[in-house]
Amino acid sequence: MDIVDRFIKYARIDTQSDENNTQIPSTQKQFNLAKEVEQEALEMGLTDVSLDNNCYLMATLPANTPKKLPVLGFIAHFDTSPDMSGKNVNPRIINNYDGKKIILNEAKEVVLSPDDFPELLDHKGEDIIVTDGTTLLGADDKAGIAAIMNAMQYLIDHPEVEHGKIRIGFTPDEEIGRGADKFDVTKFGADWAYTIDGSEVGELEYENFNAASAKIEIQGRNVHPGYAKGKMVNALHLANELIALLPEHERPEHTVGYEGFFHLISLSGTVEEADLSFIIRDHDRVKFEERKRLMEDAVATLNKKYGDRLTLQMKDQYYNMREKVEPVKYIVDYAYQAMEEIGVKPNVKPIRGGTDGARLSFMGLPCPNIFAGGMNFHGKYEFLPVPSMKKASEVIVKIVEIVAKEEKI
Repeated sequence: MDIVDRFIKYARIDTQSDENNTQIPSTQKQFNLAKEVEQEALEMGLTDVSLDNNCYLMATLPANTPKKLPVLGFIAHFDTSPDMSGKNVNPRIINNYDGKKIILNEAKEVVLSPDDFPELLDHKGEDIIVTDGTTLLGADDKAGIAAIMNAMQYLIDHPEVEHGKIRIGFTPDEEIGRGADKFDVTKFGADWAYTIDGSEVGELEYENFNAASAKIEIQGRNVHPGYAKGKMVNALHLANELIALLPEHERPEHTVGYEGFFHLISLSGTVEEADLSFIIRDHDRVKFEERKRLMEDAVATLNKKYGDRLTLQMKDQYYNMREKVEPVKYIVDYAYQAMEEIGVKPNVKPIRGGTDGARLSFMGLPCPNIFAGGMNFHGKYEFLPVPSMKKASEVIVKIVEIVAKEEKI
């Protein structure tokens, strides 16, 4: 199966996760894609194919050499972001992109333009896959799944490529920070792994945000507005005060590189009660802890002012994998070399987000992140240059080749 056909088939399957459901997987529909990939794995001849009750799929490509080589792993995730609908995704291929505006949805006047997204011009002349302007595309991370499965098929079809045992794994609920919660590192059995979950071609990442979530419930007091003086406590105004206590320029839209942020992802309520949900991010662990204290202080300030009307629930989600990957930095070097050998310029950069690999690295499976090729994740302007996804698959094959020739551990 062609990698493009494979991706489009995956993209059409709704796998959106749900942060409000504590079960794993958070949505049963993720099994629809898991079972499809499971069947493909069996049909192509992979062994030890297992899909568990929590929607973790693992499989093995056995070694084709008597050499004693490390077991390599490649990992991607099934779910798509709750930020935008993944239902009825209708991918469309723009052949030989001409560098102009792309009408995604004429009726809704949704346009993908290089004026807004100049990175489009880096892919002029390439085939790119876009949305119909009503859903996300799902390249995060179905392009990663397609790249891995395509690489496994290539290695099966080309036995002349020497390789050790390879394990592949696919997880649910990565987008809501739970992708590694039930991942059985011992069962997976790899010496190290790579998540294929990055964006632009060439991305190679082994640093990510430290991450926490913060949910605040505000209890107001509603009375008739004509008789409210000295009595009403408007929960929505308290919500605004809380937001104002956080640094205005430390938000995603004002930060880049290693800069952290507070991100308000939802706000709902009435005079009587309000709910806010934030994510807190920083690459530096000390600054990360300072950000959490600032959130706690802001809530405490308003509780002192208004009489304990705010309740804060804050939870760490994952930490920066750098401290776990740097001691085995050669696994990053393998990926760097692989990119160079297939004509891709490596772009080593911090992840302004997280991957399953961050959690897995702290669980004993060092796991840098490699590009999958998609751009503008989590929204209707998401697009996937086909050559970038193909290069992701080529990188996987090349890493396998290099490790077989230059194993260092």
